[in-house]
Amino acid sequence: MHTDPDTLFARLWESYRQVTPSADRIHKILGAEEGQAIVNDHIALRTFNLDPVRLDALAEHFLSLGYEEGGEYHFEAKKLYARHYEHPSRELPKVFISELLVEQCSPELQSVVKSLVGQVKPEAVTADDFLYSGRHWEVDYDTYRQLMKESEYAAWMAAWGYRANHFTVSINHLEQFGSVPEINQLLKDHGYTVNSSGGEVKGSPEDLLEQSSTMADRVPVTFTDETVTIPSCFYEFALRYPKPDGRLYSGFVAASADKIFESTNAGS
Repeated sequence: MHTDPDTLFARLWESYRQVTPSADRIHKILGAEEGQAIVNDHIALRTFNLDPVRLDALAEHFLSLGYEEGGEYHFEAKKLYARHYEHPSRELPKVFISELLVEQCSPELQSVVKSLVGQVKPEAVTADDFLYSGRHWEVDYDTYRQLMKESEYAAWMAAWGYRANHFTVSINHLEQFGSVPEINQLLKDHGYTVNSSGGEVKGSPEDLLEQSSTMADRVPVTFTDETVTIPSCFYEFALRYPKPDGRLYSGFVAASADKIFESTNAGS
């Protein structure tokens, strides 16, 4: 496992930007064109609740770097469970890890996912590069489509494997943009589609967190039988508000995260 968090996040970013060209462009719009220093609020990772790839196995990569467990979140309709992790220094990005509760899904989906996960070597999960290693299994396009009918999350995992599902720009650290609507307008001015599920702005000052995101890029992925253009990853934006003690809220809002998941929906 990595001993240097900066290296880990740099490798995660490189893996992510390879399948999320819009993130690279938006990064340049904010940085080069708008002159903003870009700070990453958090990343998100997805997995299945099966050995050896459970949420806890992914979290171990961050716990070994001094991260600590934060809140936990339940998404009953999507059959997901999640936790977030943060570093006590508060200088490193937060990490949001979710897992599909496979046993709650149909027997057909369970069979497919168990077959995929069965191809993952346990030693691969503890390797330095696991969190940005992509797909560890063979999967054809029909299987992807079969999973999509029941769980967009499972289908995304089957296609993309292990990589950051999104990075997140901290609006709190931007000098010229102070609100989520301002960022959304900048995105739309440059031709990007903002996720409107549940509204373009998720959360509120009362929740102490407001978020928005682009819709996922569509890029080619190679299945065993054909190459198809499907949704990959997206870019998120977060504005955090201070708690009564003056420190910025560091958790997540389940109702907002529920809609953020839909940034990778194929039908949107």
